[in-house]
Amino acid sequence: METSNSGDPRGTSSKKTATSDGGSSGGGGLEALPLALLVHDVLLKLDMESLSSCACVSKALRSAVALACPSLSSLQLLEFSPDVQTLRRVLSSCGGIASLAVNCLRVNDRALQGFLGPRIHELSLLCCAAMSPSALGSIGRKCPNLRVLMLEWAQRGSFNEFIGNFHQMLSCCVHLESLCLKIQGVQGPGYAFSSGIWPRSIKVLKLQPVHEDDMISLVKKIAGNENRPASIRFPSLPSTRSLQSLSLHVSTISDKLVTTIAESMPCLLELELEDRPWKDLLPHGDLTNAGIQSLRSCNQLKSLSLSRNRQNCQASFKRVNDMGIFLLSEGCKVLESIQLSGFSKVSDAGFASFLHSCKNLKKFEVRNSQSLSDLAFHDLTEAPCSLTELGILSCNLITSETVKKLAFSSNLEVLDLAGCRSVADSSFYSISSLKMLNTLDLAGADITDSGMSTLGRGSAPIRRLSLRGCRRVTDKGISQLLLSGGVIGKTLSSLDLGYMPYVSDKAIHAIAVGGVVITELCIRSCSYVTDSSMEALARKGSLENGSRPIRRLDLFSCVGLSASGLESLQMLKKPLFRGLRWVGIGRACLADKGGSVLSEIYEERPWLTVCTGGCEMGCRDGWEYHGAS
Repeated sequence: METSNSGDPRGTSSKKTATSDGGSSGGGGLEALPLALLVHDVLLKLDMESLSSCACVSKALRSAVALACPSLSSLQLLEFSPDVQTLRRVLSSCGGIASLAVNCLRVNDRALQGFLGPRIHELSLLCCAAMSPSALGSIGRKCPNLRVLMLEWAQRGSFNEFIGNFHQMLSCCVHLESLCLKIQGVQGPGYAFSSGIWPRSIKVLKLQPVHEDDMISLVKKIAGNENRPASIRFPSLPSTRSLQSLSLHVSTISDKLVTTIAESMPCLLELELEDRPWKDLLPHGDLTNAGIQSLRSCNQLKSLSLSRNRQNCQASFKRVNDMGIFLLSEGCKVLESIQLSGFSKVSDAGFASFLHSCKNLKKFEVRNSQSLSDLAFHDLTEAPCSLTELGILSCNLITSETVKKLAFSSNLEVLDLAGCRSVADSSFYSISSLKMLNTLDLAGADITDSGMSTLGRGSAPIRRLSLRGCRRVTDKGISQLLLSGGVIGKTLSSLDLGYMPYVSDKAIHAIAVGGVVITELCIRSCSYVTDSSMEALARKGSLENGSRPIRRLDLFSCVGLSASGLESLQMLKKPLFRGLRWVGIGRACLADKGGSVLSEIYEERPWLTVCTGGCEMGCRDGWEYHGAS
C-alpha cells in the first residue's frame, strides 16, 4: 500500500481527526477502529514509510504504530537509501524482523553489525558500496539461520580476501536455500566460487559475474558428480539437494557449460545464462545446436533465458540455427517463460515454434534479432499459449502489423517494443484496447502526437510507460496522452520521456496537472525543460485534485535549467517535493554549482538520494562508483 506525505487524499478532512496539539478528536477514520483491529488488520499491512506517515497524524495513531512495529515480521527499505542513524531508529522499534531488505548505499560495516541476528531468515542487501569483504563473514556468523540471501556487492580490496570471506559465510549458513550474488567491479580468477564448501540445502543460485570453467566445476560439485564414475555420474531422479533455479552471468556460454548443466541437473525448473564475450569465439568454445539440444533432458524446465550481448557492438550465437531451436521447443514443452537474445541465425519459424509447442507459455521475449519479422506472429491468434508478457526488443523488421495481432490477447499485461523503429501510430488502436496492459515500452518507436491521442482515449490501464527517444512526439502529444479522458490518465504512475528533443515546459505542466498518480518521471536530456517545470513538479502532490507527489525524478543533462542551478536546487528543500526519494542531477548545472545547498538538502532530507552521476532511475547501475550524497 502506498501513501504520501500530503495527508488525507480527500483534502482538508484530515483536520477533523486531529486536534491542534496532535491528539485525537475522538472522531472517525482509523482512530475509530478498535486498537487490536487497527494494529493487526490495518497497520501491519503497511510498509514502513506508510507507517511513518500514519504516526504523524495524531497521538492515537502514533501509539498504534508503536504497538505495530515490534510485530512486523518483514521490512522493506529499498525505495530509498537510509543513512545509518535513520536505519538504527527504524530497526530499534522492530524487534521481530525475520525478513529484511535494505538499500545499503549509505550503510557501512559497523552499521551492518547492529541489525544482524539469528532471527533473520531472509536478507537482501542491495547497493553495498561502502562495505568491506569482512562484512560477509559477519553475515554468516550472526545469521546462521539464513534461508534466503541476496547481495549486491562492490568489490573492495583483493578478490582473494572477498572470496575467503564469502566461503566463510557459506560455511556458517548451512540452511541456505537461495543465494543471489551480484558483484560490481573487477572479476576475480577462475575456480574461486567452486573452491569452498557449499550448503547441501541450496535450491536457488544466481551468480554474476563468474568464469565458465569455475561454473562447470561448481555445477558438478552441487550436483554431487565430481568424484563419480562416468557411468553413474548424472542422476535422473530428483534428490533433496537438487538445484531448482540457476542463473549465471558467465564469461562465455559454451556447449561444455550448457551440457554439464543439462546432464548434472535434469530436474532444473529455471535456467538463465548470459555472457558478454570480448571477441568472436572459435567453434569449439561457443554454443552450438549440440549444446542447445542437450537442454531437452531438462524436460521440467519452466523458465529459460539465453542471452548474448556485447557493449557497443553486435554479438550473437552464430552457430545456433532453427534446427537446434526446433528440437529445444519440442523437448521442453512445459516452458512458461522464454527469453532469447542474440540468436542471429534463427528465423521466424524457429522463434514461432515456442509459441505453438509450449501450451503454458506466458512470457516470450526476443532481443537483438535481425531475422525476426511479422511472419513469426501472423497466426498468433491460433497459438495454444496465452501470453501475459511479450517483449520484442531491437528487432527492426517488426512493424505495427505484429502489434495489431495482439488485439485478441485479453491477458496481455506487459508489452515491450523498445528499439522497434518500425512500430508506428497505427498500432495504438490495438494497444489502447488491451484491458489488462499495465506496462508499455515504446522507446525509439516511430510514433507521433496522433498515436498519443489514440492511447490517451483508450481503455488500457497502463501504469508504466516509456517513450524514450521517440523524437516525433511533442508537448501536444503528452498533453493529449494525459488529458483526453482515457483510463491512462488515472493509472499512469511511471513515465519516461528521456532524449525527446521536443519535450518542454508545456509537457511537464501537463504532467503536473493531468498525471495525478505519476510518481516517477524521467526527462533526462530534455534540453527545453527549465525552472518552470521544476516549480510545477515541486508543487505536485499539494494540489486539490488528489495528485500524488513525485518520488523519483531524473534530470540528467537537463541543460535548460537555470545557469546557476541554485533556483532549481532550492526547490529540493522542504516543504516542496514532498515524498521525493531519488533525484538525478548529473551533467546539469545543479550538480556543479550547489555544493552548500546540497549539504542543506542532505541535512533536511536524510531519506533523499541525490545522484550527481549518470545513473538510471534509482541508481540501479553504477552505484559502486559514487555515494548517495
